[in-house]
Amino acid sequence: MIVPRDRRVAVLVSVPRPGNDPEPPRSLPMQDSIIFDLLLPIALGIIMLGLGLSLTVADFRRVLSYPKAVLFGLFLQTGILPWAAFAIAIAMRLPPELAVGLMLLAASPGGATANVYSHLARGDVALNITLTATNSLLCLVTLPIIVGLSLGWFMDADAYVPPPFKKVIEVGAIILLPVLIGMTIRHFATGFARRMEKPLKIFSIAVLALLIAAVLQAEWKVLVAYAATVGVACLLFNLVSMGSGYGLSLAIRLPRRQAIAIAMEIGIHNGTLAIFIALNVLGNNLMSVPAAIYSLIMFVTAGIFAWWLTRRRSGAAA
Repeated sequence: MIVPRDRRVAVLVSVPRPGNDPEPPRSLPMQDSIIFDLLLPIALGIIMLGLGLSLTVADFRRVLSYPKAVLFGLFLQTGILPWAAFAIAIAMRLPPELAVGLMLLAASPGGATANVYSHLARGDVALNITLTATNSLLCLVTLPIIVGLSLGWFMDADAYVPPPFKKVIEVGAIILLPVLIGMTIRHFATGFARRMEKPLKIFSIAVLALLIAAVLQAEWKVLVAYAATVGVACLLFNLVSMGSGYGLSLAIRLPRRQAIAIAMEIGIHNGTLAIFIALNVLGNNLMSVPAAIYSLIMFVTAGIFAWWLTRRRSGAAA
């Protein structure tokens, strides 16, 4: 059950558990504070502003240049990954709130650092930027739908309270408005925008690290109890995301650089956004745990994947 947001207490739904699985531990309350009610939305807004500083109108027009790659990347992101997350949650028998957290992560758009990893792996960074921009707008529609269906499936349909429409608008404003401001700054002050891109990327990584630490500290008992299950589920989802992005893109004969870009884009998710929605929109600590764990895993696996791709390319050239 999800209790009203102002009480900030998350409890696991009482459901029959197969075999001799232990009863899940109760979630510790994450107290209302200026950090999660004010600073987190501001920090997310700054991160989205940084994304806007790297975008131009031409990035959206670029969809017309290679529509096949863009449409396929968006199809994987919105049409395949949620089903993959759903199958993993069912197969791993995740507790209801952790299952919804995994679905929330699957519904979140790609993270800004996907561009960095794509560049290291010699992928098509322009495609990454286009996918990030397009999917950030698309998720305003797809994310509430996927999360709403997940709540209805995994939680007690008679007990859960769907996120109010006001909160959907709030999340949209936090995502879209800063991006538009950043794009405007980029248009009128290109030099300043380029100088601010790197500091804001560093800021986004620092904010994500702090959020991960806060979530893991608040949910340490849950993490210890489900470390293997949740960790394996997040790792499987990450490998499926990157593997399908790269393999299926090559299968439909997209250029290798575009396949790399798509793999990084759908393999690296916006963990900050997922954690924000779990804490500030759904008011549920446990739902933020998969995003926190996934954010730790994805940077390692993406680095290994980029290293493997560059090594393979060097070997082929030799």
